[in-house]
Amino acid sequence: YGFVHYETEEAAKQAIERVNGMQIGDKTVEVHAFTKRDERDPGTFTNIYVKNLPDDTDEAKLTSMFDGFGTITSSAILEDKNGRKFSFVNYDSTEAAAKAVAELNGKDLRTDEQKAATKEDAEAESYLLYVGRAQTKAERARELRQKTNQTTTGP
Repeated sequence: YGFVHYETEEAAKQAIERVNGMQIGDKTVEVHAFTKRDERDPGTFTNIYVKNLPDDTDEAKLTSMFDGFGTITSSAILEDKNGRKFSFVNYDSTEAAAKAVAELNGKDLRTDEQKAATKEDAEAESYLLYVGRAQTKAERARELRQKTNQTTTGP
């Protein structure tokens, strides 16, 4: 993808009309007017963030876990500085991403042995699978501020 800035709105509209749908090589080009991030529909997303993955998760296991919801266009498994695995999975459609979030968020992937070894006072957020829309750092900070404001001001 890319961004092109035109000097006039008319020039941009003309480029959209002429280039949108054009075939370049084996790809069809889509051209749209830019929409600021805060003006976009938050329900429209294809990239999801996954945390609390089991230690034995590899690309094959990640793919088998998520490919039942739609076509995966890319995925990556990463580790934080404490060795905890997390992942990003990108789908080709919003519907597939939303279905994966709805079906897998909050799922317990621990083995029976791991469940037995978990302390009774452990918080569920530390071991339940988290699957949600991938957000920028600024979006996460804004959401945290809103939650903090709601709890301090009350209903």
